[in-house]
Amino acid sequence: MQHEPQPQPADELDARAVRTWSSLAVAALGRAREDIDAINVYPVADADTGTNLYLTAESADRALAEALGTPPAGVSGTTADASLAEAVRAYAHGALIGARGNSGTILAQLLRGVAEVLGGEPGERGPGRLLAEALTRAAEEAYRAVAHPVEGTMLTVAAAAARAGETAGAAAASAADVALAAYDGARAALADTPGQLAELGRAGVVDAGGCGLVAVLGALWQALSGRQPAAEAVRGRAVPVPQPPRPCDADEQGGPGYEVIYLLEAAEPDVAQLRERLDGLGDSLVVVGGDGLWNVHVHVDDPGAAVEAGVVAGRPYRIRITHFGDERRRARGERVQRAVVAVVPGEGLAGLCAEAGATTVLIRPGETPDAAALLDAVRRAHAREVVLLTGGADQRAVAAAAAEQARADGVRVAVIPTRSAVQGLAALAVHDPENSFDEDVVAMTAAAGATRYGELAVAERQSFTSAGICQAGDVLGLIDGDVAVIGSGLDETAQAVLERMLGSGGELVTLVLGPEVPDALAERLEAYVQHGHLAVDTVTYRGGRYSAPLLIGVE
Repeated sequence: MQHEPQPQPADELDARAVRTWSSLAVAALGRAREDIDAINVYPVADADTGTNLYLTAESADRALAEALGTPPAGVSGTTADASLAEAVRAYAHGALIGARGNSGTILAQLLRGVAEVLGGEPGERGPGRLLAEALTRAAEEAYRAVAHPVEGTMLTVAAAAARAGETAGAAAASAADVALAAYDGARAALADTPGQLAELGRAGVVDAGGCGLVAVLGALWQALSGRQPAAEAVRGRAVPVPQPPRPCDADEQGGPGYEVIYLLEAAEPDVAQLRERLDGLGDSLVVVGGDGLWNVHVHVDDPGAAVEAGVVAGRPYRIRITHFGDERRRARGERVQRAVVAVVPGEGLAGLCAEAGATTVLIRPGETPDAAALLDAVRRAHAREVVLLTGGADQRAVAAAAAEQARADGVRVAVIPTRSAVQGLAALAVHDPENSFDEDVVAMTAAAGATRYGELAVAERQSFTSAGICQAGDVLGLIDGDVAVIGSGLDETAQAVLERMLGSGGELVTLVLGPEVPDALAERLEAYVQHGHLAVDTVTYRGGRYSAPLLIGVE
């Protein structure tokens, strides 16, 4: 359970203040996420802005905690030795690599702008003046990142916050006073958004992204002042403004059918050309980042072309493609034709599957969901046809029971008995709702079956295994469910498992890292694969909390 730190009232901009701000922002967005989702009508009425902002802030918070060596969102921590520059740069970087959706991508760029100022030399500027300049830079960077800025959006709210902060900063106000002025300016701007953007006015709501930004700025003021913003202080915050709600019909809106997001390693001149190519392919283009690493977001009808443009510019990875059709229909309460429900061990894996369009059931190690939980997920998917991906052999019986109950409700259900999360990812990768149900199920089953799976685990006690006797603390390398390697460390055991799995061939290696496993391990394993198997590609994901130390898939 996440605990909010207690802010210490002080006119200081230091690493501790940034850490507190981050934790409070995650908590504020967590409280508001469902309500913000409910008022999300622009640029796409897909009811996910609150969730995207929350996940982006959570990624930033996690990166900051790791950089400062502090427990995630803990009350106590050791930030005394960390500099302000280290804190804000880690905070912005975490948002960049974890940015979700249009709103999350803009939030990442706002934090980058803040980091550019607060991470530099303060000179003769006091904390208040420094913060005011940081907020101004943030708004400027956000506007530059959006290909075609629209007023009445999160950008408008950011600009208003910056202007109010500048006015306070010019009067030699404290950092807390500047934060309060920015917060108040953002609240006022948010209340005006329905009159600036037709989609908001028709739906009777304030801008969802701006609503989330107000929550983030409120957290900043709370971190610096020790005072908590009043929930009722923001007109329209997380609730519609007082007008009869008339959500815009997504089909009337038209627009591209897919959202494409990826991280990109590329030089700045190549990114400039990428912007031009993507701008011609679709809309809602936002490219944020710098120093060789970028987060690209665009809405297009041809997602393959958007990814190919990234390949031309540099190296795209963590590619996420979302089809808007199903999301829009769900937001309007309509049944979609087909959905996927996946049982996954790990929060990061659940996020990956959700990004691929699946409804997820998160389980802990050794846990088996009951039929009621799976049936609830099938019903939440709100589809006429459901493909159910089990997470292991021990879950087949409950999956079959849930499927039978769902069929009694009139839902057509097919169970694909995946035995590992990497098989589920492989099945999701070929899922095509445009195919017939039977064709889709056959293709997903074939992809899962063609994926060999491996896993690293740590032995809890001495035991007999198919590879010999292991001792407590040994690293076990499992292939297709059986212990194949017993080692003393993650690196050598993982390499031995990979070598055996690739001995029978393969074109793609998927690595899913557990929460305690460093990124350096993935880099070493990628280099190991490239050195010995030149034709094999490697993709890496974070499994998150509750996932195994390492999962390996070979297709």
